[in-house]
Amino acid sequence: MSAAAAGAGARRAWAVRELGVLLALVLLVAVTAADNSRFLSAQSVRDVLLSASILIVLAVGQTVVVLTRNIDLSVGSVLGLAAFATGTLFASAPGTPIPLAMLAGVGIGALCGLLNGALVALARVPALVITLGTLYVLRGVGHSWASGDQINAADMPGAFLDLGTATLLGVPVLALLAAAVLLGVATWLSSYRSGRELYAIGSEPDAARLSGIPVGRRVFTAFLVSGSLAGLAGVLYAARYGTVDATAGAGLELQVVAAVVVGGVAIFGGSGTAWGAALGALLLTTIGSSLAVLRVDPFWQQAVVGALILAAIGLDRLLAARSAAGAARARGRARPPRGRADSTADAGGRGPAREARNHGA
Repeated sequence: MSAAAAGAGARRAWAVRELGVLLALVLLVAVTAADNSRFLSAQSVRDVLLSASILIVLAVGQTVVVLTRNIDLSVGSVLGLAAFATGTLFASAPGTPIPLAMLAGVGIGALCGLLNGALVALARVPALVITLGTLYVLRGVGHSWASGDQINAADMPGAFLDLGTATLLGVPVLALLAAAVLLGVATWLSSYRSGRELYAIGSEPDAARLSGIPVGRRVFTAFLVSGSLAGLAGVLYAARYGTVDATAGAGLELQVVAAVVVGGVAIFGGSGTAWGAALGALLLTTIGSSLAVLRVDPFWQQAVVGALILAAIGLDRLLAARSAAGAARARGRARPPRGRADSTADAGGRGPAREARNHGA
């Protein structure tokens, strides 16, 4: 078995992991629909897609960071700040073009991502510490800015609010935007060198650095992408809910990390896809809706999500161990049998060394 074959086997294992998430989603929907057929009604499906759209955008951005063996805990605060900024722009400057307001929200997210990326990549401070700090700093900035006020739907243009409720061929526009983000990031990660290098960084940062990959620049880019998508999610949040205050997105970062881990992205970096993270976000959203329909206590909803996270991390370690064992076996089989090199060298009187001495004699 070659190293390439071992790598292909590992990729198949992760694909099976994502297939397992999809099967769990289908089984959950089937059980819920059997108990209440209205769960599969067009309106119910649209509600689930609307609820999942913002989480999918955040999970896709988080995936880019987690692949590099880092984490971004500030995405909930970035979402809240971008959402409030977008609403404030509409309220303070009526007539602001919608694309301009959306760009402003994404720009605020990008600035937050730039701050996180600079501190992590350039100062080489652990991402967990940095983003935990910026989570509270940005939340504090949001509270100071809002000063207890909130932005209401009446302060925002109707065309903007329509983004949160409009459908195209029966599919929510928010879901279509989330799908476009997912497709773009998934294509970048799989088809472009800068995207594929994130996997190498997450697998072994030192080896990636020695092979010439600009690790600092790639990690910086990952946080910039995560921040920008969190800003976009903030814009979509404002359009979806209409009312925005300083608490928007509070605690959402934990749901995002859960969606990424459950979706098959290894928390230790180097493995997983944006597609899997999106499936994880859809699964968690569906769990919330399904268990409510099945009249399950909210405590057990959280317990189920926690159990899924623990199971996902355990499976990550199992797959990683099996992959390492397969690679070790491949290296062992590729190594020539002991003594063969010596016998080749010894043929004709200890090979090149003896020949050199004969020529010198």
